[in-house]
Amino acid sequence: MKLYCTNNQAGTANPGKGPARIPGAKKMKPGQGRGRGRNDDGEGRGRGRVSLRIGTGKKGRQTEVRQRRGSLRRRDRSKEKQEKEERALERRTVVLPGTPMSVGEIADAIGETPVSVIKFLMTDLGVMAAVSQTLDPATCIAVAEGFGKVVADEDDELDDEDDSYYDDDSALELGVALDEDDPSTLVPRPPVVTIMGHVDHGKTSLLDAIRNTRVTAGEAGGITQHIAAYQVEHEGSPITFIDTPGHAAFTDMRERGANTADMIILVVAADDSVKQQTADSIACARQAGVPLIVAVNKIDLPTADPNRVLADLAGYEVLTEDLGGEVLCSQISAKEGTNLDDLLSKVMLQAEVLDLKANPERDAQGVVIEARVEKGLGTVATTLIQKGTIRIGDSFVAGEASGKVRALIGHDGKTRYKEAGPSTPISIVGINGVPAAGDLLVVADDEQTARDLAAARARIARERQSSSYQSGLMQSVAGLFSGGQKERREICVVVKADVQGSAEALARSLSDLKLENEEAEVVIKVLVSEAGDVTKSDIAVASVTPGTTVLAFNTGANAAAMDDARALGIPIEYYSVVYDAIESVESRMQEVLSPTPDGEYVGSAIVQEVFNIGGTGNIAGSKCRDGLIKKGSNVRVMRGDKILVESKVRTLRNFKAEVDVINSGDECGIGLLDYEDFEVGDIIESYVVKK
Repeated sequence: MKLYCTNNQAGTANPGKGPARIPGAKKMKPGQGRGRGRNDDGEGRGRGRVSLRIGTGKKGRQTEVRQRRGSLRRRDRSKEKQEKEERALERRTVVLPGTPMSVGEIADAIGETPVSVIKFLMTDLGVMAAVSQTLDPATCIAVAEGFGKVVADEDDELDDEDDSYYDDDSALELGVALDEDDPSTLVPRPPVVTIMGHVDHGKTSLLDAIRNTRVTAGEAGGITQHIAAYQVEHEGSPITFIDTPGHAAFTDMRERGANTADMIILVVAADDSVKQQTADSIACARQAGVPLIVAVNKIDLPTADPNRVLADLAGYEVLTEDLGGEVLCSQISAKEGTNLDDLLSKVMLQAEVLDLKANPERDAQGVVIEARVEKGLGTVATTLIQKGTIRIGDSFVAGEASGKVRALIGHDGKTRYKEAGPSTPISIVGINGVPAAGDLLVVADDEQTARDLAAARARIARERQSSSYQSGLMQSVAGLFSGGQKERREICVVVKADVQGSAEALARSLSDLKLENEEAEVVIKVLVSEAGDVTKSDIAVASVTPGTTVLAFNTGANAAAMDDARALGIPIEYYSVVYDAIESVESRMQEVLSPTPDGEYVGSAIVQEVFNIGGTGNIAGSKCRDGLIKKGSNVRVMRGDKILVESKVRTLRNFKAEVDVINSGDECGIGLLDYEDFEVGDIIESYVVKK
C-alpha cells in the first residue's frame, strides 16, 4: 500500500522548516497535488487541508475482500422464513361457521366483492346465485378455496361427516343456490304423485283408468319404457301423476320419479305379490323421504290374494292400516275401475296432511322429467314446475342446455299455454341442446346469462370427464405393468333413443354389462347416448372404431344416415323393447369372448376319458353328442366358455378300427394335430369352413 501526503500551505504544520513530512511517505514535487480551486500561488479554498490518497494494489484488494468476507456471519433465516409463511397462512385462513351463508356474507368473509363471488360461482362452479341467496357449507368452502383461502370452522376443525350431510342438496350438485320463500307468499298447490312398482303389475293401466285413456295398448311389449307426467282432477282438485318404468334397466328413472314426488303409489299385483322392482321402489321412497300409498291391483282375478300381498309388504316394514300401521292402502282393479275413487281420496287426504304449498309469483324452478327431439319443434323438455311460474319469453338454463321459452304445451300434446305454475307438468319448446333427465331448470335474468352459465357447466363436465378418463387410464396402465390384469376387449356402440331418459337408461344398462373368463373380459363402451333420430354425425362417430354398432331405440334413421351406413358397412339395429336390445348385445359379447371359427357347425363330442398311447400321444376317449365328427375335419376344443385350440382331427378310432366318421351317440377315440392336453369334460366341436 502506498501513502501520499500533501500540505496545501508551506510552513503551516512546521513553521520555518518547510512542509511537514510523514515518515515513509513519498516526497511530492512542487506543484503536484494541488486541490480544486487553487490559484497559481497555491492558495485557494483548500488552504491548510491535508489530503491522503491510498493506492491499493492487486494483493491489497484481495486481502481487503478476504477480510471483509471474514467479518460477515451467515444469519440463520429459516426461523424468519417459517414465521413469514405462518403469517401468510394466517392472512389466508378464513373461519366459516359451518352453516349456510348468503353470497354477500361469504364475500365479506373472504374479502372479495359479491360481484366477484357471483362470477366465480357461474364460471368456475356452474352455479347460478344472487347476492341474497344462500349457499350450503360445501359450496361456501369451494368458493373460499377457489379464491386461495384456507378454510377452518369455528373450532379450527372440519368435520367430514357434517360436510357430507349437504352433498345431495349442495349447490355444486344442483347448479343453483336455493333460497326459501317467505311463508306469507306461499299458497296451496296440487300434489305430485309418482306411480311405481314391478313391471307388468298394472301401473300404466291404473293411470289409463284414471285418465280414461289407452296408453298401454300403444307401448311396445306392453311395458312402460319412458317416464311421463299427467294431470287429472278429482272432485275439482288437480292431481299431478308421474308414471315410471318398472323394468330393472330403468332404475335411474324410478329414482328421479321418487325424488320429484310428494308421495308414491306403490302398485302391487294381487296375483303376483312383492317382486324385485317392488322392493327397489320401496327403497327409492325411503331414500327420497316421501310417504307410500299401497294400491293392490288386479283384485278381479280368480288367483288374487290381497292378504298375502299385505303380509309380504310387512316383511319390508311397510305396514298398512289393515295391519295396524300408518300406510294408506286401497284394493283396486284398474281393468274394471274398482275403488279408484277411494284411492284418489286417500291421495288428497295425504296431501292435506303434508300441507303442500309453493310461491307462484317468483321466477320458475322445475325439474326436467324427459327430453326429446321432435320434428318442427326441436328439443322439447317435459318439465315439472316446482316453484314460481314460467312464461313464454322467459330465458332459462337446464343443466348444460339453455334457451328461451317459445311455447308451452300441455301433457295432452295439443293444448298451448301462456304460463304454467307450481306442480304443473309442461312441455317446454325453445331449448338449445338436449338437457339430461333430472336436470334442474331455472329461469335466468337474461338469455346471455343463461348461455354463459350453460357453457360454464359444459366446460366443467368435460373437465370432470377428462379427469375421470385419465384416472381410469392410469389404473389400466398400472394393472398391465403389474401383470395382474386380464386382456380387456371392448364392444363400441352408439345409442339413440326417442327420449333422453331412455337413452340414458339403455346406455347405463349396457355399460354395466361384463363377461369374463380366465384370460379376458369383455365390456361395452358407449360412444354416444342421445335423444333423436340416427344422423350422419352418428354414423361418422361409429365409423372411427371398427365393429361399432348403432342401436336405435324407438327411433329411426334419416335417409342420409342410412346411405352413409350402407357405404361404410355400419350396422343399424332397431329395437322397441329394452331387454331385446340388452340380450342382443350380451350375445355379441359372448361371441367376442369366445369367437366361433368361420364355418358351419357339424357336430360335437364330449371327452369322457384321456388315454396315453405310446408313440401316438394322448387320445381323447369321447362320445359324439350330436351331428357327426369326420377324420381330417376342422375342430376346436372348448373348456367352459374358453376356446383352447383350433386344430384338425388326425386320427379317429371306433374301438380299435380306424374310421372316417363318427355319428351321434357313438363312442370314439380322437387324436388332434399338435394338441394333447385334454381333460375330462372338454368339448370338441367340428365345423366345415365355408368357401
